[in-house]
Amino acid sequence: MNSIIDTSVIVIFSVFIMVIGMLFSRTGRNLKSFFAGGEAVPWFIGGLSLFMSFFSAGTFVAWGSIAYKYGWVAVTIQWTMCIGGLITGLYIAPKWKATGSLTAAEFIKDRLGAHVQKSFIYIFMVVSLFIKGSVLYSVAKLVGSSLEFPLVPVTLILGILMIAYTAVGGLWAVMVTDILQFVILTAAVLLIIPLAFTEAGGVQTFLTKVPDDFFNVVNGEYTWGFIIAFAVYHIFYIGGNWTFVQRYTSVDTPKSASKVAFLFAGLYILSPVLWMLPPMIYQTINPGLTGLETENAYLMVCKQVLPAGLMGLILTGMYFSTSASANTALNVVSAVFTNDIYKGTINPEASDEKLMKIARTSSWCFGFGMIVIALIVPYIGGIVEFTLSVGAITGGPLLAPPIWALFSKRITGKATITITMVSLAVNLCFKIVLPLMLDYKLSRENEMALGVLLPFMLLLIYEMYAAYKGKVSAEYLRLQELKAFRAANVPEVDVAEAAEIKRQNKFGLQVISFSLAFIALLLYILCAFTAKGTTMVAVIATIILLSAWIPLNASFKKTINI
Repeated sequence: MNSIIDTSVIVIFSVFIMVIGMLFSRTGRNLKSFFAGGEAVPWFIGGLSLFMSFFSAGTFVAWGSIAYKYGWVAVTIQWTMCIGGLITGLYIAPKWKATGSLTAAEFIKDRLGAHVQKSFIYIFMVVSLFIKGSVLYSVAKLVGSSLEFPLVPVTLILGILMIAYTAVGGLWAVMVTDILQFVILTAAVLLIIPLAFTEAGGVQTFLTKVPDDFFNVVNGEYTWGFIIAFAVYHIFYIGGNWTFVQRYTSVDTPKSASKVAFLFAGLYILSPVLWMLPPMIYQTINPGLTGLETENAYLMVCKQVLPAGLMGLILTGMYFSTSASANTALNVVSAVFTNDIYKGTINPEASDEKLMKIARTSSWCFGFGMIVIALIVPYIGGIVEFTLSVGAITGGPLLAPPIWALFSKRITGKATITITMVSLAVNLCFKIVLPLMLDYKLSRENEMALGVLLPFMLLLIYEMYAAYKGKVSAEYLRLQELKAFRAANVPEVDVAEAAEIKRQNKFGLQVISFSLAFIALLLYILCAFTAKGTTMVAVIATIILLSAWIPLNASFKKTINI
């Protein structure tokens, strides 16, 4: 790694991204524009943003570790995300948009009651901090190892930068960053793969050296039972995670919400193959990594094959893609706190100016909690154990009941919170209590199966019981009355606000176009310093430059509610 060139790229691109965030500091005039893009975000922007919000340095660290150790099963695991996206696009995403709610928490309040909403808000906030803390740990480890800096100060600095970016720019700043990282990381991976194959001695040599079971669809502790359970988990996670629900509610129609999820699913058909090939190839270059060392497999192959400057670019891309993922979570947690706790309970008459101050302040508070979690990840088993365990324990209990409520007229608020708490208690018992008291631990497959199937079975049993008794939820009937009232009292369109939303979205598309052109220019400059892969870098830069026309052309249209 050419430290001077790579460090220069990191600094230049980081400053550029922060400037982009600052450009959006004046576009969030109220909660609707700050947290939901005025509900007029183009679906293809929302879809790419959803993909990158799901994607982070954890993809390189966690799944890269599995790819290095077990091979193709890392791709199989990520294909479950495609299944989740397809089911969400067909059934769940349009339902979320049709609710008319700004956040998932707002729907829970309308459908299941304020007490259930508050319980879910507190659980969701805690879980989000744990998940995004692990994401911050992943990128801090990558950057710290690359630049040979201590993990703790790197975690603190990167975490503070993430919080600052979200607190300033809102949803559009997050989505623009998402798009840029999608382009950068895709370009980098397309360059890494042929260079890695060359380093390994060619494709045939790679195929000869890998273990016999390396291309098995399932492998090791990642069995078919685990894959099926993980696919069900991702239906809940992609369809019900409050972070992703924001992508479905920020577009203009239910049909557009479906397109967001379908684009996500399409990207997850091919992308896992591209992401996982480099650490798989590195297994034949350096097969001696063990334990937590395998978490560095992706970084090591990048350092070994990438030309000067490109390592700095991919490190920055990894950081800001992780930043985008964490930023999205902070944005949603802040939205929930501001809209559903502060405005809904503490100060219902708060002005837009006051709410914006609360939104940005809460982003900082939750962000510091995320940093604390990141600092303790190494002490609880590493990123793979942490990520899969948190998902298994909380995914089904927290996300399945609200999704069920989108379709059911029988589920009640009391039943929902009871099923959630019982499922969480059982999962925590099997994960923490029984291993400590009886030295009994579930396998990876059984842990994931319990996490997703228990709440599903409890919901199904209650639905069948309520149907047998002929019961219809009182909360459901109240929601129908509320919908009828809203339909009869549609607020007049604020012409000034509509014009501001249109201007904001047009501005966002133009910033994306300019940013893509900037990335292409940076790659062209790096061609002068690269000793290998120069032609490929130039070709990729040209493709990126040509793609800048797509958002620019969209911004010229009379309406961008595509």
